[in-house]
Amino acid sequence: MTDRTPVGGTWEPRPAARWEDAFLAGNGRHGAMVLGDPVDDRVVVNHHSLVRPNGSENVRPPELADRLGRVQSALLAGDTAAAERFGEGRPLVWVQPFHPAFRTRITPAPGTASRADGEPVPPGYRRSVDFATGEVTAVSEGRRSRVFVSRADDVVVQHVSGPGLAVDVALDPALPGAPPRLGVGRGAVLTPGGGRLTLRAAYPDSALSYTGVSVLRVDGGRVSVAGEGLRVEGARSLLLLTRVRRHTGEADPAAECAALPADGYEELLERHVALHRTAFERARLTLDADPAERALPGSALLRLPDSPALLERLFAAGRYHLLSSSGMLPPRLTGLWTGDWDTAWSGAFTTNANLNLQVASAAAGALPEVSEAHAALVYGQLADWRDNARAVFGARGVVAPSHTDGESGHTRHYQRAYPLHLWTAGADWLLEPLLAYAQTCGVTDPRLVGALHEVALFYEDFLSRTGPDGRVAIVPSYSPENRPANASWGTVNATMDIAAARHALLASAERSPTHPDSARRRELAGRLPEYRVNEDGALAEWAWPGLAETYDHRHLSHLYPVWPLDEINPYDTPELAAAAHRALELRGSENDSAHGHLHQALVAARLRDGGRVSAALRAVLAGDFFHDSLMSSHYPTRNVYNADAAHALPAAVIESLVQSAPGRLVLLPAPPANCPGGELRGVRTRFGASLDLRWRSDGSATAVLHPTRDARIDVRTGGHLTLAPACAGPPGAPLELTAGEDHVLELRPRRPRG
Repeated sequence: MTDRTPVGGTWEPRPAARWEDAFLAGNGRHGAMVLGDPVDDRVVVNHHSLVRPNGSENVRPPELADRLGRVQSALLAGDTAAAERFGEGRPLVWVQPFHPAFRTRITPAPGTASRADGEPVPPGYRRSVDFATGEVTAVSEGRRSRVFVSRADDVVVQHVSGPGLAVDVALDPALPGAPPRLGVGRGAVLTPGGGRLTLRAAYPDSALSYTGVSVLRVDGGRVSVAGEGLRVEGARSLLLLTRVRRHTGEADPAAECAALPADGYEELLERHVALHRTAFERARLTLDADPAERALPGSALLRLPDSPALLERLFAAGRYHLLSSSGMLPPRLTGLWTGDWDTAWSGAFTTNANLNLQVASAAAGALPEVSEAHAALVYGQLADWRDNARAVFGARGVVAPSHTDGESGHTRHYQRAYPLHLWTAGADWLLEPLLAYAQTCGVTDPRLVGALHEVALFYEDFLSRTGPDGRVAIVPSYSPENRPANASWGTVNATMDIAAARHALLASAERSPTHPDSARRRELAGRLPEYRVNEDGALAEWAWPGLAETYDHRHLSHLYPVWPLDEINPYDTPELAAAAHRALELRGSENDSAHGHLHQALVAARLRDGGRVSAALRAVLAGDFFHDSLMSSHYPTRNVYNADAAHALPAAVIESLVQSAPGRLVLLPAPPANCPGGELRGVRTRFGASLDLRWRSDGSATAVLHPTRDARIDVRTGGHLTLAPACAGPPGAPLELTAGEDHVLELRPRRPRG
């Protein structure tokens, strides 16, 4: 017997002992990390804008364009280390690191009973997070603490209730890694019905600062000032509303407080849920899972890596965390959350793999909020990208950086081992999720057309050299973050660069077919190098003679034409698809980074390799990558808090079950082993239909298409399935869809030949 109830959240029987295990809430601007301890009730407050000045904020791309010609000539002449001299001597400058603001603390007032450290959790304790509402709750001995971050009112909302509350409330800046010279000022004042807490933090050696404001409202009891906090005695409940602002100069806490909503907790929650639930429930995955496993706390379920209930819950959690961390910006390496000022890789947006993997489910998973957050980052930095193209390459158009803090989009990462300033494919790579979103919703943002035009402009100027075969040579060229076994990092004709240049030129021409430059761009795309198949029968990472492969690497940049571009696929280019599959077979996992495993799963799904999808997913599920919060880590054994696995997992699952292109639908191409049966609802396709899919353990399946526009599509299935007769008209004929008319497809197991 199976339980068909959709997953609604996760829970734990004890408070979080580490900030990494705190349950998460967010509205895409503010984030909250809820530890749920009834004695020391701590909520770490985050905000997407909080990056610490480190001297990099005004760094501009260096003027290197006058050296470019010499480097290009040297590389084409066989000097495999020539690119090391392009930008050498410049210091490696990290972007401004993301950091937490402070934590709110609600602790027992002096003289009241409290649990000592090490004592058992009170009977009946439970903390939980409801993915559909975004509300985190901790219940213990008649006391209940509830937290959410409002999408409607942009405020962190905390509500604590219980008989005769006697607590101290404060804003605490003492978080791990905080700079010792952080200038902190705190204040507490009484107001009618409660009080106000403020915290002002000035960064060392900077005119920048940030301010936190919390308004306290109490039901019954007395409020008094206690040091730099407030004391509540004899109250039935308290409500705490918190906001953070990063700014220059003086902030006005009174004005900020006046702007906070005056409603009670339930009214605030209702307004928020109306927005959050609508987004979260647009799509869902329900697997045929054991009800007993479904009922387990997350920490226990994580010990069952092959359980459908685990995959189901992580899919829901990943969707929840992705939505919650996307708003003014898309998710960082840590999503929207950190409890430590010392964030790995500055808690940046790493754009050469991680960011795109995290947002990969946005279009198909019906999360336009995520796509719009990604658009805000991309379009907000185009001016800086233009500076990069001009200064480094002497070209018009745009070049994206490999790292950004969300403020500056200038290239600044110069290093011999990782010469990220040589990566020219970034703009096309970062625009691809926005193209997918445009195809899904059927509306093209004029900013997208303009950005594609600027990427094409760059390639028109940059692609000025030819190789011995007379084709365009992309030089210098870089495949993140790998190098040939017999050459330095900067080379010629990296496969990712070829794919990006071709895609950008053709996409620009397609979106603006009457533009006077379109014909020239198509012609330039036709002169790009062909992909190379190496002596191992694999799609080579560099399409330049003599460059040897380095297979054991976490990045799969050279498989960009497979995922997400779909330029190489088993239907249109079977020979190249076979070579890409061979490249995937030979790829190692290097240092076991979570993003490498999930990237492999996405590529394997496009190549209809369910076994490899299952192996990649299991490497993550069995590798102890997930904290009790169901947020993930970068490495196994929960090493380095990182959102890559949590956010990319839903995309890998969707791609294994449903894939779409503007003229194609692929059903169940590579279902994972721990998905014997289930239902995926609300998936959006690139031809303008939503889709509900139900598949069964006997191998049969039913798909229902809900078209929002007319379309003509080719329907394909995984190798183990075939369409029932008459589902798609005559054999091999395209399926005609009419807007507003549902279409049902029945699938059944393919009979063995003979």
